[in-house]
Amino acid sequence: MSILDHPADNPTDNPTAAAIPDYPMRRASGCPFDPPPLLQELQQQTPLIRVRLWDGSTPWLVTRHADQRALLGDPRLSADPDSPGYPRQAASTPSRKHPVPGQGGISFIAMDDPEHARQRRMVTASFAIKRIEALRPSVQTLVDELIDAMLAGPNPTDLVQAFALPLPSLVICRLLGVPYQDHGFFQRNSSTLLQLSGSDEERTAARSALYLYLDDLVGRKLAEPGDDLISHLVERIPEGELTREDVAQMAVLMLVAGHETTANMIALGTFALLQHPEQLDRLRAVEDHAQLAAAVEELLRYLSIVHTGRRRAVLADIELGDQRIRAGEGVILASDLGNRDPAAFPDPDRLDLTRNARRHTAFGFGVHQCLGQPLARMELQVVYGTLYRRIPTLRLAIDPAEVPLKHDGIVYGAYRLPVTW
Repeated sequence: MSILDHPADNPTDNPTAAAIPDYPMRRASGCPFDPPPLLQELQQQTPLIRVRLWDGSTPWLVTRHADQRALLGDPRLSADPDSPGYPRQAASTPSRKHPVPGQGGISFIAMDDPEHARQRRMVTASFAIKRIEALRPSVQTLVDELIDAMLAGPNPTDLVQAFALPLPSLVICRLLGVPYQDHGFFQRNSSTLLQLSGSDEERTAARSALYLYLDDLVGRKLAEPGDDLISHLVERIPEGELTREDVAQMAVLMLVAGHETTANMIALGTFALLQHPEQLDRLRAVEDHAQLAAAVEELLRYLSIVHTGRRRAVLADIELGDQRIRAGEGVILASDLGNRDPAAFPDPDRLDLTRNARRHTAFGFGVHQCLGQPLARMELQVVYGTLYRRIPTLRLAIDPAEVPLKHDGIVYGAYRLPVTW
């Protein structure tokens, strides 16, 4: 019996249990942009593999792009961490059944329809493409101002602190109505929350700090609303559509996701382009917006910074090929692996900015796909279309092997990216 045939029940009683690979896995040294080699080998062998998590559970990992898209759109999968078999990232994963005092419950991203859809609809309009496009000129101004400041500052510098982190933080703060002067506080706690190498106590404390901060901000906006997204959500509290806790949880989700993911894509994308100078030259020469947008999609596919998988619980039996995933089991949809599936993207390990990569799952798929993807796409288009033209001699200030990467993060990226010009 191979690890691919390992039964769902009593995995510890099976003699091959020790052969089940641990997940997540570390990327190979010298290949910072590629999924772990063992995962790529397994993808060639099977669409479904048992993996072992931190708590000893052995959910299924789905390796192939088409299967991932199909399952992410399947209502028999649950995003609720309280569903039997849900493959938790850590013991501190939020739960409605076991809330932690001082940090509320869960946000709509961890709910199923119809409640997920009801709450999500309340913020969808703020991330509509037309509304996001109206923000493009102000984002362009911010990008240029940050580049001006970087050019006037120390050389070399850390691109993460000088540019990649401030830009999406400024943008999401303006959209939500969060004071940017508090960026040190929420960036520090967001980083702790997404770092799996830390303790559960540290992550719980970080989540509580963010929740209490935003709950206090919700209270202030109840008294003095402004023209921002949190204020618009606050208007629904007296009507009974949302509770104060609901709004605070939504705000935590949007604040953390709204700056962490884009910041990591800016820094990691820059690192990847500097390691692929022919693609960087191609990007600098782009004049057409459609070509620039296509380049962003390819970088999203190639890097796939959500690299610990999207987690779901199975509500009813599902047939996948000649295997059955049973109700009460967990599944992990590994987007970083699916986006390197040769059946979906020929020569998938090659960065090709002319590729049509729009079917990638970097933002997920189905009803839970990333709410803020129009904003992220627009920010990345402005950044990738501006930074390397403004600083054509931009290059790494250290050896590529010395770039500290977030192997221990739920979201992959660079802790620092020292650059010079």
